[in-house]
Amino acid sequence: MRHKIVLLLLTATVFCTTATAQKKYLPYQNPKLSIEERVNDLLLRMTLDEKIDQLSMKSLNQLKLDENGEVTVESLEKLFGGQSIGCLESPFIEHEKIAKYSEAADKYLREKTRLGIPGIQIAECLHGQMALGATIFPQAIGQGSTWNPELMHKMGEIISTEASLSGVDQALSPLFDLGRDPRYGRIEECYGEDAHLVSQMGIAFVKGMQGDPEVTKTRIPENRVMCTAKHFVGCGIPQAGIFIAPAVAGERELRSLHLKPFEDAVKKANIYSVMPGYHEVDGVPVHGSRWLLTDVLRKEWGFEGYVFSDYTAIQMMQSMHKTTGTKKETARKAITAGVDLEAPGRSVYGELKTLIENGELDESVVDISVKRILAAKFKTGMFDRPFNVSKKRGELIHTPEYVTHARKMAEESIVLLKNSDQLLPLDKNKIKSVAVIGPNAAQVQFGDYTVTKSNDYGVTLLQGIEQIAGDDVQINYARGCGITDLDKSGFEEAVAAANNSDAVVLAIGGTSLIYSGIGWGDDKPDKHNTCGEGLDRATLDPPGVQPELIRAIYETGKPVVLVMIHGRPYSIGWEKENIPAIVEAWYPGEQGGLAIANVLFGKVNPSGKLPVSVPRSAAHVPTVYDYKPSGRGYYHRRGTPENPGRDYVFSSPDPLFCFGHGLSYTSFEYSNLNIATKEIKEGEPVKVSVMIKNTGDRVGKEVVQLYLRDVVSSVTTPVKLLKGFQKIELQPGESEKIEFSVDYDELSLYNLEMHKVVEPGDFEVQIGSSSDDIRLEGKFMVVE
Repeated sequence: MRHKIVLLLLTATVFCTTATAQKKYLPYQNPKLSIEERVNDLLLRMTLDEKIDQLSMKSLNQLKLDENGEVTVESLEKLFGGQSIGCLESPFIEHEKIAKYSEAADKYLREKTRLGIPGIQIAECLHGQMALGATIFPQAIGQGSTWNPELMHKMGEIISTEASLSGVDQALSPLFDLGRDPRYGRIEECYGEDAHLVSQMGIAFVKGMQGDPEVTKTRIPENRVMCTAKHFVGCGIPQAGIFIAPAVAGERELRSLHLKPFEDAVKKANIYSVMPGYHEVDGVPVHGSRWLLTDVLRKEWGFEGYVFSDYTAIQMMQSMHKTTGTKKETARKAITAGVDLEAPGRSVYGELKTLIENGELDESVVDISVKRILAAKFKTGMFDRPFNVSKKRGELIHTPEYVTHARKMAEESIVLLKNSDQLLPLDKNKIKSVAVIGPNAAQVQFGDYTVTKSNDYGVTLLQGIEQIAGDDVQINYARGCGITDLDKSGFEEAVAAANNSDAVVLAIGGTSLIYSGIGWGDDKPDKHNTCGEGLDRATLDPPGVQPELIRAIYETGKPVVLVMIHGRPYSIGWEKENIPAIVEAWYPGEQGGLAIANVLFGKVNPSGKLPVSVPRSAAHVPTVYDYKPSGRGYYHRRGTPENPGRDYVFSSPDPLFCFGHGLSYTSFEYSNLNIATKEIKEGEPVKVSVMIKNTGDRVGKEVVQLYLRDVVSSVTTPVKLLKGFQKIELQPGESEKIEFSVDYDELSLYNLEMHKVVEPGDFEVQIGSSSDDIRLEGKFMVVE
């Protein structure tokens, strides 16, 4: 009997508890309802203040830890004050510490705010999460040099996994900007100068980070993070190469080139967020451009995510661009243009309440932006999955698998620009001593948007060579000089090291800005940063006295391998003529030193291709491959091999190294070009095939590039445009048939009426190893 009474009491308790839970279970908290239903229900419950809170961001960097390593209640209260927030900025600190901050903040927002709305935590993830302890991959320009979307996809998966383990929900990556001006400091953050290459690499990254686009239409899978396409649009062509300067481009150029990767990100990758640039387009700051942010982005493309402002960019319409006179006017212009969230804090959007209360702005405008942000939160599962620090967090980041992938990406990002007399690869059986010289020989360089420049977090080139050379080769090291200083006192030691060696590896380059200041070690690598955000240059020579060091080492008569570790192309005309072997390594990530050494000693056959053209000087900019028929000049076009044309009195407008260029230790033969259909009708793809054979004696990877040219068009079109590429690996003597299928839409242009059309007529097909190394050509016709 007693057991029955206990059972009845337990049943009653369970019933009451369940009933209470059901009573408190509001519709927006029900994961079985649609996203739209949940958003609408939550919005109806929010006050105007709570809505405006969702349009702003706060930084977790303001939190504090107590003596036990726990986040203090006081710092949480000071940061939030019982109010929810749209986004939270992930601080640039240790991964473990970020995770602690995230867990405490998430718990506070769920339990200590009226509606329990969590905040989206954003982080920089350009080439790895910007957190100490996360895996560091090659900088974006190096990623573009791999021409390998599969590697990009895997990298995106790794970065999203590591970031999500620290509580991150959204990456402020990737850049879909076209890097067409090497003076621009942020060119290192770009995948390249070409719209198709940037689109393919960026889409692969987004799919790796967010997940399958078909799935992400309704939800972001666990351990994946939202991505942000930036900087919308034309940011990579600032006037005079100066950061934030106006983008000089007409609507046709914008639509044909710069908008295309962003459109692909929306339509093919379902990207969740877009960040406008600081700059202006045709006299209108992008953060105030309703044409770009609403008419094009949302109405034309169907973008359903939210627009995240660049830091302080909204207020710059008043402070810098001078297109508004007050904060109220600035706020109204930005939100009606289509900017949903103001970062890094509420500087301008605090005026929205006054605007609404005074009848100067309808509350429905704010509601639209709030709904977009809430929809993102529901789709990421934030309401249904509280963040708790994984007990295995330390085992799941920076794993051996992730480090191996960082090395593979670095190896495929390395571009062999020149290799006279087959100096490379270095043969340990023939070379018994190597001088390793230069300011970047014994110092890691990761690029901007990393938290450290300390050698503790990566492999230097010197360390990589020592590891590969082992006891077989004597290493003679000398720094020679710094990156930017003018001190030549180290030249004598460097020359002596070269004279005492059979060959020289000379590591020059630059160093880029980081944001946190932690992890520097005892000595900063150099006095001045030479590349990165806001670090533009008027010249493209190697900085400081490095050019003089190169000449001093060259004059020893020793065979020299020049290795460039930096963020932007250098105009190395003298070096191209005189140095026998030149390697472009960019900023190769934490495994960069080992990856370069593997290439130098032949353990890895280089397969990188330039994603940008290298100009002869800053005065030659832009030196892009997809120039218009008049873009290289009339007399240049009339030149012959015996008497090349010139359109500068003392120089050719051609690049030093062309887009798509990159040598190998083996050779490839192209044959049997076949264009399946010589007459293309509306909607039909262009199908092309070609045979590639490895005719050398080493296994190697080749990037087969397909270019198209519209022979006659109603508006001018480029002399060639990249429309397809494939990276393949072939054994010696092995052949493979490569097939391309180019969508009909890729043949389009914007005509005189600014309509996107495919015009009937002839098109040329060009297949080659670079934009200037075309091996096979053919034609097809578009018919009505």
